[in-house]
Amino acid sequence: MSAQTPNIAGLLVLPHLRIQNANAISSPVTHGFPSMTAFLGLMWALERKLNGRDLPLVFDSVGVICHDFEELSTEGGYTKAFRLTRNPVDKDGSTAAIVEEGRIHLELTLVFGVSGGFTKLDAEQRQALASVVAEAVASMRIAGGSIIPAKVPRWQTRPALEVLADDEDDAAARFRQLRRKWLPGFALVCRDDLLWRRTEAMQAASSTAPALDAWLDLSRFNWKPKPMGEDAAADPNAKVEWQHDRTEGWLVPIPVGYGALARHGPGEVANARDPSVPFAFVESLYSIGQWIGPHRLNSWRDLLWYSHTEPENGLYRVRNDYAPPAAAVA
Repeated sequence: MSAQTPNIAGLLVLPHLRIQNANAISSPVTHGFPSMTAFLGLMWALERKLNGRDLPLVFDSVGVICHDFEELSTEGGYTKAFRLTRNPVDKDGSTAAIVEEGRIHLELTLVFGVSGGFTKLDAEQRQALASVVAEAVASMRIAGGSIIPAKVPRWQTRPALEVLADDEDDAAARFRQLRRKWLPGFALVCRDDLLWRRTEAMQAASSTAPALDAWLDLSRFNWKPKPMGEDAAADPNAKVEWQHDRTEGWLVPIPVGYGALARHGPGEVANARDPSVPFAFVESLYSIGQWIGPHRLNSWRDLLWYSHTEPENGLYRVRNDYAPPAAAVA
C-alpha cells in the first residue's frame, strides 16, 4: 500500500520551543533525540485537548526543526553514560533502585500541517487562533519534557498560522520565506531510499545479508584504506589514505513505528489496559533519518511527517516524503 502526505491547507508554526528533560531514549537501541512518534503523539493529544473549543483547525502532520540540544550524558573515551538521578529511599530506609533514563534539553520549532475552516479567517483572527494553540501546547509535555521560556527574543517565539496558496509557485515562494526563519537549525527527514539501496548493494554481494546489516552499516562511519599511487595496490608497504563512506550527509538511525508480532482478541490477554479492544504485541520498526538545513527543503512535503497504518499487515509507522536532489540519488 502506498502512502502520501495528507493534503493540507496551511502551516501552524510554533517557533523556538525550549524543552527541558525530554526523553533521549527513542527506542530500545537508539538514543540522542526523541522519536518522531512522540511528536505525532503530541499532535494527537493537542487535537484532543482543543476538541472542546470548536476551533476551525484539524491537525494532519508535523515537522521538527532542532535549533539546539544538550543530551545529559557523560563521556569517557569511546563510551557514554547517562546522568542518572538518585531516587528517594524506600519506606524502610533502604536505597531505592536507579531507573535508567535518558534526558535531553532541546530548542525546537514545530510545524504542523493543518486543514479546516481557518482559511476563511483574516490575518488577525489566524494570529489569535495560533496563540490559542501555542498557549495549549505550553501546558503540555513534549516527549516527556517540560516547556520553559525560550532565551531568544520574544518576536522570534511568536506563533504563526499560514495559509498555503492555491498556486504552486506562490506556495513555494511563501515556503522559502518561512524556511529562512528556521535558520540556524536542522530538520529531520526520512531516508528509506538510502536503506533500500544499501540493502540491495549488500545482498548483491551476499544474498543472505539482512536489512539489519545495511541499517547498521549506514549508522556508522566505515573507514577503509585507499592505496596512494597507481602501483601502490601491488606494494604491501605502500602508503594508504584512510577514507570513510559517509558521503550522504548527517545520517542517523531512527525508530519509525511498530510492527505487530502476535494479535489477540478482546479480553484474551490478562491485565491489558482496555479488555474491550483487540490486543497485539509489537516490536519497533527502524529506518534511517537525515538532518538537513531547512534551506535545503524544497517544499512543506519534505518536512512534514504523518501516520501510515496497515492493520491487515500489522504495520503502524510514521512516514515522511522527503525527495533528495537528483544529484544525491545518482
